[in-house]
Amino acid sequence: MDQMKKLLTVCLLLMISSQMYGQEKIVKGSLFEGIVVAGYADHGAYINCTGPALKYTFAPKSCLLVGLLPSLKLKEDKVDPGKPKNSWITPSLGFGLTAVFRHIAIQLPAFYTAKTSAADGKWRLGVGMGYKF
Repeated sequence: MDQMKKLLTVCLLLMISSQMYGQEKIVKGSLFEGIVVAGYADHGAYINCTGPALKYTFAPKSCLLVGLLPSLKLKEDKVDPGKPKNSWITPSLGFGLTAVFRHIAIQLPAFYTAKTSAADGKWRLGVGMGYKF
């Protein structure tokens, strides 16, 4: 939960800083940026692209995005024999921060793991690297 508070604080600071630049359009909405990322989260891998986001441009070819991350999570369940297993590939929607420098993207996503009979639901942080087309 502390990570979510930190992430929301960064979002708030980005919005406040955008008010300082009166005439310049530095923060704007974005539906798709053409960024594909692969990374690690919750003892498995993920592949995603950036979805709807707030985009903060701080240099000609550098930006910071905060938004939704439509993803495919790749994780094999470890369950007892005879019990049903989940699919190895699962569609998921994450939320996170993506920094882009020229064509290299670094991402800090958060994915929510639903509550089960064995564990409580929690936000899981990850890390990833990708490419902007």
